[in-house]
Amino acid sequence: MTAALFISDLHLDPARPMATGAFLRFLAGAAREAGHLYILGDLFEFWIGDDEEQPPAVEVGAALAAFTGAGHRCSIMRGNRDFLLGRRFAAMTGVDLLADPSTITLGDERVLLMHGDLLCTDDQAYQRYRQRVNDPRLQRLFLALPRSWRRAAGAAGRRRSHRYAQDRPAAIMDVNQAAVSAAMRQAGVLQLIHGHTHRPAIHSFMLDGRPATRSVLGAWDKQGSVLAWTPDGPALASLPFG
Repeated sequence: MTAALFISDLHLDPARPMATGAFLRFLAGAAREAGHLYILGDLFEFWIGDDEEQPPAVEVGAALAAFTGAGHRCSIMRGNRDFLLGRRFAAMTGVDLLADPSTITLGDERVLLMHGDLLCTDDQAYQRYRQRVNDPRLQRLFLALPRSWRRAAGAAGRRRSHRYAQDRPAAIMDVNQAAVSAAMRQAGVLQLIHGHTHRPAIHSFMLDGRPATRSVLGAWDKQGSVLAWTPDGPALASLPFG
């Protein structure tokens, strides 16, 4: 059995049924061969609150409940798109909500888990936006709105986000290596796993004279992306949608 599997940035949305179908098959199949499934943010393209009742929230919630109900462990970290995932969702699905960042132990290795957007420190405008939307007071006000209003706000937010990404240099939206080193140094780890940037790769570098690894999860765009923790360390694999 694989010790752990890691995925992120599925961006599940009614307009992308193939991604949702692939995730449901993954939960019913390959994910059950792992000791623990970690979803490191942006499971959904946008989350209006735990009272959401439209697809794909319903079928994904049911599939997660079936997964954990069968005795499998799943932990979910909030991303920049689904930062409103809350305790009600966790209770309904049986998942654990992970703080960002979190540190876990796999075998003899301590591993830092992050969604990844906190590491994109060169994009100062985004960091200011992130701080605003994670204000608990603003979140409570938003969640008090009717669901139809929240869905409209979510759709508008997606459009703004897509335009913003198109207008920004790619390098600014990637992680900052100094921020990576600082986060790993603070956590006391030599292994980091994160998503957000949609650039799947395993990077090796030196951290304070010791070999370190940063594993980046891919987005579920035209195919899925899964990282397995093996006896030899992290290994990335693609998951066809077909």
